[in-house]
Amino acid sequence: MIHAVFIFNTSGTPRLTKFYSPLKTPDLTTTIPQRIFKLISSRPQGACNFLDVPDLDLTSQLNIDRSDNRLSVVYRNYATLYFVFVVDGAESELGILDLIQVFVESLDRAFRNVCELDLVFHFDEVHAILAEIIQGGLVLETNVGEISRMVEEGFKARKASYAAANPLSLSGGVMGGMSRGGNSNVNTPLSGLQTPIGWLTERITGFNAR
Repeated sequence: MIHAVFIFNTSGTPRLTKFYSPLKTPDLTTTIPQRIFKLISSRPQGACNFLDVPDLDLTSQLNIDRSDNRLSVVYRNYATLYFVFVVDGAESELGILDLIQVFVESLDRAFRNVCELDLVFHFDEVHAILAEIIQGGLVLETNVGEISRMVEEGFKARKASYAAANPLSLSGGVMGGMSRGGNSNVNTPLSGLQTPIGWLTERITGFNAR
């Protein structure tokens, strides 16, 4: 089972924190990620990407079955981001490394080469992508194309609902109003909503044509 997923920047700031097992105390939401980052950030570049962490005593801090007390940390470093999974003995470490790659490729498809700012400003969409891959600590989907299709369908449904409820609202309310850098000519799979001026122009033009 997958018990937690984290994304850190190189300074140790969590950009995504998701626990699939309940914590015994609320303060562990911050202390566990801090301790894990301190551990992995001190490892040399060529070190193995998965490790046992008995010193962290994660089993006693999570409400999980103590019969399988071997929890492992599996991580990969991409540029300025660390992707970290906490798993038990039922999961293959090599399989989790592949799953991290699937997660990163899915983010890349959604954001056109994901960067830290995407995780900051579109955190809800990042959680939506993760939810297409993992539910309740179990892997649902590993096909990047299928994940991207389901994410895009979910976005279109939210886009339609948002536009119906807020016809005059700015497009920034849903992800994808503009690509990074403000270049509105670059289309992404999650292109944004219509602006109020465009909405009014369409209706005025239609009215004058009658």
